[in-house]
Amino acid sequence: MERKIYVIIVAGGSGSRMGTSLPKQFLELGGKPILRLSIEVILEACPQARIITVLPDGHIRYWEDYCLKANFHVPQMIVQGGITRFHSVKNALAKVPEGALVAVHDAVRPLVSPELVRTLISRAAESGSAVPAVPAVDTLRVLEKKGETLVAGDSVLDRSKIYAIQTPQVFWSETLLDAYRQAFDTAFTDDASVVAKKGMPLSYVQGERYNLKITTPEDLALAEAILLRRG
Repeated sequence: MERKIYVIIVAGGSGSRMGTSLPKQFLELGGKPILRLSIEVILEACPQARIITVLPDGHIRYWEDYCLKANFHVPQMIVQGGITRFHSVKNALAKVPEGALVAVHDAVRPLVSPELVRTLISRAAESGSAVPAVPAVDTLRVLEKKGETLVAGDSVLDRSKIYAIQTPQVFWSETLLDAYRQAFDTAFTDDASVVAKKGMPLSYVQGERYNLKITTPEDLALAEAILLRRG
């Protein structure tokens, strides 16, 4: 039996590092809110996906008003975000049944390609999970911050073994539902880390350099340049 596909768009953050009063997921990129671009690319890749949008409590009405005014009539379940990303995803998982596929995507990664999304869904359908990763290209060193000063630690990391993890991350829903029954841990930075803590296997897929997470004004400028290049 083919699994139904649910996609959790995590847009519950305040975006404090962007330095704007409006959370970064609502800032415009190429004339559209970043959140809208992320939803659109998911639906381009998988039109049958059921969208669950996680929003900060204070901006749920803002997003609903935008969708109405902009004629963005995409069926979506709106869920209130939690105090951390872990709690936001857990809130959204209450809308997901067992026996499905569930993808979790950062709303501020609007440049992921439909091809990568389809690849991740296909891999997860077969193996139970699919997590995009890209190899590190910089020299990596462990540093300690003392006041405003960075102090070198003792170790240089082997770059050939270090990868940056991206989203969307896709799982059998029963796997993710079980993993999110664990107590919160500060080491939970994404869904793969939650699943790994439960001792469940993970399958990795080559990610994309352009699938960047828009966190700072510099990231936003880079994303604008990428969109311009794409035409």
